[in-house]
Amino acid sequence: MTDIIYYFSHIGVGIVLTLKLLAGSLIIGILFGTLLAVLRYNSGIGRILINGLISVIRGTPLILQLSLIYFTAPYIIGLKLSVISAGIIAFGLNSSAYVAEIIRAGIESLPKGQFEAAKTLAIPNFYMWKDIILPQVFVNIFPALINEIIALLKETAIISIIGGMDIMRSSQVIAAERYEYFLPLCIAGLYYYGLVLIIEWIAKKVCFKKQSINQISEQ
Repeated sequence: MTDIIYYFSHIGVGIVLTLKLLAGSLIIGILFGTLLAVLRYNSGIGRILINGLISVIRGTPLILQLSLIYFTAPYIIGLKLSVISAGIIAFGLNSSAYVAEIIRAGIESLPKGQFEAAKTLAIPNFYMWKDIILPQVFVNIFPALINEIIALLKETAIISIIGGMDIMRSSQVIAAERYEYFLPLCIAGLYYYGLVLIIEWIAKKVCFKKQSINQISEQ
């Protein structure tokens, strides 16, 4: 029993880094992914470049992207990135490619008449996207975004390969220290599973609130 408490307390310290990585990369992923989706929809030649960028990001392993950013940044830009900075950039850029595809599907699900009506009314592109298109898109893609957040949470475990003391790395350190791998890794799994359940619970609460507001507005 003492060992279990010890494992839970020491592995739990890694939650701080895991949540920092998730929050930072999620912000980058949603903002940059939205920008890519909008620019791809509006631009001509730029669409080819954006499609190529998204294809490369989605077609290469995340662990490779993280290694490139962390180990080659000092030679390319002359700046040594911290573990958490490299992780947030790598995970954020990787997530942005998937978010861009999710948003693309959301845009294509909207009636084309909304774009035509906005052009007829001479609504500037910025306000059309900000006030008309994107609010509807994010409502439609909300479940897919939650899945992306959950996937991103689990992908943050890759930070352990460059020494980030997240949940996964903390469990590995304890396992090596005690020469016991099964229990520490199971506890790490419980922490990840618990975080996933919390995200799902928050998502359900948000969906329930939206449904309640819609029902009230319809009455």
